[in-house]
Amino acid sequence: MNSTTIYSILRFVLLVLLQGLVLNNVNFLGYINPYPYILFIALFPINNNRTLFIFLSFLLGLSVDFFTDSGGIHAAACVTIAYIRPPILKFSFGTIYDNQTIKFNQIEVGSRMVYFSIIVTIHHLILFSLEVFNISDIILILKKTLFSSIFTIILCTLLSILFSPKRK
Repeated sequence: MNSTTIYSILRFVLLVLLQGLVLNNVNFLGYINPYPYILFIALFPINNNRTLFIFLSFLLGLSVDFFTDSGGIHAAACVTIAYIRPPILKFSFGTIYDNQTIKFNQIEVGSRMVYFSIIVTIHHLILFSLEVFNISDIILILKKTLFSSIFTIILCTLLSILFSPKRK
């Protein structure tokens, strides 16, 4: 096992525990729920096995579903963003992604925030659409998506800055 694998396993376990034990109990104003566990999907190394990545994303979502008793909506949202991650990476980073040389700790904060914004917004839109599952409540879905996305993007950016290895 190399250090990247150990780091990914550690990140998976810590983010699931943080989400399940602490952040699932946070609910500001009825609309703001932080979901930084998707940082695992966003920061997963890009040159690994895609099938394994989608399976790990499913396990991540399923683990959060066990904590929240939500019937698989987190798993569905996680698998979706894991599946559509390559075009989002290409859109966010361009030639760096084409050359498979992305190192998330070396990317400036602005580019990182654009990438997190796309991933988080898509995840939250799917999550809250499945949670509410009623087209007549589209305003509620959009409110929850907007406010939770803003808070999650800020939290993901701060966590990625705080816990990334220092640049050399």
